[in-house]
Amino acid sequence: MATEVLVPVLGESITEATLGEWLKQPGDPVQADEPIASLETDKVSVEVPSPVAGVMGAHAVQPGDTVSVGALIATIDAGDGAPAKTAAPEAGSTAAPAAAPAAAPEAGSSVDAAALSPSVRRAILEHGVDPASVKGSGKDGRLTKEDIVAAASNKPAAAPAAAPAAAPAAAAPVSAGGDRREERVKMTRLRQTIARRLKEAQDTAALLTTFNDVDMTAVMEARAKYKDLFEKKHGVRLGFMGFFVKAACMALKDIPSVNAYIEGDEIVYHDYADISVAVSAPQGLVVPVIRSADQMSVAQVEKTIGDFGKRAKEGALKMDEMKGGTFTISNGGVFGSLMSTPIINPPQSAVLGLHRIEERPVVRNGQVVVRPMMYLALSYDHRIIDGREAVTFLAALKNAIEDPTRLLIDL
Repeated sequence: MATEVLVPVLGESITEATLGEWLKQPGDPVQADEPIASLETDKVSVEVPSPVAGVMGAHAVQPGDTVSVGALIATIDAGDGAPAKTAAPEAGSTAAPAAAPAAAPEAGSSVDAAALSPSVRRAILEHGVDPASVKGSGKDGRLTKEDIVAAASNKPAAAPAAAPAAAPAAAAPVSAGGDRREERVKMTRLRQTIARRLKEAQDTAALLTTFNDVDMTAVMEARAKYKDLFEKKHGVRLGFMGFFVKAACMALKDIPSVNAYIEGDEIVYHDYADISVAVSAPQGLVVPVIRSADQMSVAQVEKTIGDFGKRAKEGALKMDEMKGGTFTISNGGVFGSLMSTPIINPPQSAVLGLHRIEERPVVRNGQVVVRPMMYLALSYDHRIIDGREAVTFLAALKNAIEDPTRLLIDL
């Protein structure tokens, strides 16, 4: 008897999702609560667990299809699945050997191509990486786009020469379009939502960006001095984000309009700081929220951010962790960005952009010296935040980072 697999309740106000990928194919054995598919909602990817143990039955929908909460997407048949896995190649003993050579290169030898997400498959095509040679860092060892990109960057320079069989074809008359390929991949629901919300922010808010720079010497010295003790005591590495989150919380108390948002014809102020932190995930940028960050220690902030980053890579962030937020911090510096104008995350009214640390000449006490400097960018809704308030906010943040003692005495 087959058991139906239905789309689970996805969260408040979410009625539908897009089937991202099947993690189990018909005939595969499955255990109770084992993920068999991933659904992409407006905020995060959600894995669908098997309600029972058995054998994966027929798929009722395909990747890219939109499904509603409660809709049938597959069935689970009774059994342990072992015979189904071994019977398939024996059923057509003469046909199977002929089909195997063609399938092996596309699947990456031991990697099941059907289990790869569209972004991973696209990365494999772009970088020419054999997925079988890459160890996956995602949940259950699945490959992520970052795994493929990292493997491509580590490939030996001599690797392209390891395909002599392709030489005769390359020696043929060159065709202008011979190596030109296109691939059309439907935007994920998350990417569509990101695009829509960013455009809405541009169309609705009166966006303006104010810049400042900050000398990172004091923070870098503190980090170098205490990082080993910090990790030993708290079990997490001491990074820069902990300092910036605490400094931002202190500045938000001084300039409450930066921590507010417009709702109708009213301004909603908050006496707490829920900091949204932009985190890179395989399916796109996600923004989980550090609740009551103003009440946390630097260690608690670092632990929370580390946990968000790990689970974002695994696609395991929950809906509730993406909701709310009164202010956003986006660190483009980890990707090498020197300067940018970030876009606010509605309904919030401001976002802080951090950038790479770069040694530059600056004047200190009449002398030109070299200091590790970082550009700060505050994009804000000018309807509710005045230029004076934006500049004052950045100045308070700069002062706290350049003199971290201020964070201890709330100055």
